[in-house]
Amino acid sequence: MQGRALQSIGTLEVEGEAIVTSQPITLLGFVDAKTGKIVEEGHELNGQSITGKIFVFPKGVGSTVGPYVLINLQKNGMAPLAIINRESDQGTISGCSVARIPLVYRLDHDPTQTIKTGDSLHIKIDMGTAIISRK
Repeated sequence: MQGRALQSIGTLEVEGEAIVTSQPITLLGFVDAKTGKIVEEGHELNGQSITGKIFVFPKGVGSTVGPYVLINLQKNGMAPLAIINRESDQGTISGCSVARIPLVYRLDHDPTQTIKTGDSLHIKIDMGTAIISRK
């Protein structure tokens, strides 16, 4: 799969295990910044950790305080390795940029349909372009 990535990240490669949800994420309230776990009752990932994983979700919704959650996840050592979105919102984009979490979006295929939880992924980012492959 190919898509866009934050230019502020520069050039890098990330490898890791995917955790995927088909449901949108509200970072403030859905994600515990101290534990890295999804804490929203009724969400399909409730109780699961995004720490050290490639977090795949369709898009972020809700609060403008979402970037603060991503910054605190990074500060607490609980951040995901990378985030992949079908479409990205301003909160996720700005939070990833400031927290230095690689973000991939606008892919040529829907990542929530083509990537499954547990898949081992390789992401190559080069100045705003991203290529995702399975390991």
